[in-house]
Amino acid sequence: MSALAPTLQAFFITRLDHQRQASPRTVASYRDAFRLLLGYARARTGKEPAQLDFTDLDATFVSGFLDHLEHERNNSARTRNARLAALRSFYRFASYRHPEHAELIAQVLAIPQKRSNATAKTFLDRREAEALLAAPDQTTWAGRRDHALLVVALQTGFRLSELTGLARADVHLGTGAHVTCRGKGRKQRSTPLRREGAAVVRAWLRERTGEPSDPLFPSLHGSALSADAVQRLVAKHVRRAQTACPSLAKKHVTPHVLRHYVDGWVMWPAAASPLVAEPRVLVPAT
Repeated sequence: MSALAPTLQAFFITRLDHQRQASPRTVASYRDAFRLLLGYARARTGKEPAQLDFTDLDATFVSGFLDHLEHERNNSARTRNARLAALRSFYRFASYRHPEHAELIAQVLAIPQKRSNATAKTFLDRREAEALLAAPDQTTWAGRRDHALLVVALQTGFRLSELTGLARADVHLGTGAHVTCRGKGRKQRSTPLRREGAAVVRAWLRERTGEPSDPLFPSLHGSALSADAVQRLVAKHVRRAQTACPSLAKKHVTPHVLRHYVDGWVMWPAAASPLVAEPRVLVPAT
């Protein structure tokens, strides 16, 4: 066995898991990068992963792999850069274990990221947010769950992974109602709920009984909704909302787009819409 295989295993177990305590999403992203790299290496060299050595994966080879992602897999520059970031992290780790490959590793670390053109952010305006919130059929259990989820998404600006990871215990509905979550970079944050939004979540919690550790937004089987499930339900309600608000048909609305609604908006006056906010300055969330 070459030095590459045990070093790669140590990278995932020692570096990512024990030292960095990387999130499952980070580990999965890095794992996917290396699955693609090892598959590319097998197709190009005929070698199995355990047979590969550092000399097989030099800067020329890694550059070819990144070009393969762009031109053959049609990955964006952003995805290419994410894969390169995973490889760089590994090679930095390997540089302390295998100084005999210092020059090769330095050449890989010198591969630059690729600039990508910034794309215009999609965001929802007041009418679109109201139409989306009205779309779920609240005579059904699933409709009431979806309505509560959309309220939380619009009021908090949580990421998709943060929404799916919420438990009942993460909601605090006393004075200063708020929702806590562990976000990107394992950072704990609390986000306030406005009065009307807190009322919606309170009603949902009365129906969604269970243990504090149970998911706040469960599937019909009781497990936490998957990211794909949330993407599907958002798409379904967007299609329904298009009847009342045709401008939604011109936008590609995803769970991430709901985040762009929050940063640039302030509360409506008391007489206005109870669940959405009035535009002031549109500054999309990143």
